Amino acid sequence: MWRSASAGPKRIVPDGCLDLVVGDGGVFIAGPDTAAWSSVTRPGAELRGVRFRPGHAPAVLGVAADELRDRRVSLGELWGPAGEVLAERLLAGELSPAEAVASRLPEAGPADRAVAELIERLDAGAARVAEARLARGQADPARTKVQSGSSRLSPDLAAIRLEEPSAVSERRLRRRFVQAVGYGPATYLRVARFQRAVALAPRVPGLAALAVAAGYSDQAHLSRDCRALTGLTPRGYFTPPSTVDAAERDRLRSA
Repeated sequence: MWRSASAGPKRIVPDGCLDLVVGDGGVFIAGPDTAAWSSVTRPGAELRGVRFRPGHAPAVLGVAADELRDRRVSLGELWGPAGEVLAERLLAGELSPAEAVASRLPEAGPADRAVAELIERLDAGAARVAEARLARGQADPARTKVQSGSSRLSPDLAAIRLEEPSAVSERRLRRRFVQAVGYGPATYLRVARFQRAVALAPRVPGLAALAVAAGYSDQAHLSRDCRALTGLTPRGYFTPPSTVDAAERDRLRSA
């Protein structure tokens, strides 16, 4: 869960996540962003929400993440009359955002292991997508444990759980990644690296040192990505700190 209140417009930058947002008279899903946008609310209004971990939202929402890319979609538009009823309950305080998400978890399918493992490698600091993909051939220490329980699953579900990431074709994996995350691995890598810089900025003095610590080739590389993702120069975005949404900086992930 996260909460946010602002006296003025708040710059929201890409973080690879989708959010269920409640407040200021509305309920909507904020899709994965490829550029910054400005959140404007009435003075004193508070927003509450749940941030889905990258790749996890589609199973709960019932729609591919790329269909929500760079969009803010009301629950009514997403789920029809049932979404409108749920939005009313959320605004009335009868249900929290976390409870709304939890109510849909029993219907959610299993996570895509191949996509989840690629996301994990990109988040861990892979310099290039190809570098993260090369690791797909490594042995999976969890495979033995999964196999031991596969006999209790339906044949279809067991096949999904046991699928080796290394057996997934590059084209197929990319398609599944786009559907789960909202954009391809290369864009996600760019977003993840910038979010790493955002998280490190309060502790690393100087933009050159920040670029190195976050995994950029040099300060110019950080500058290009910062302009593309935030619309500001690194100096304009990282100083003063008030230009950074604390919720974005902390990247709270609760679903």
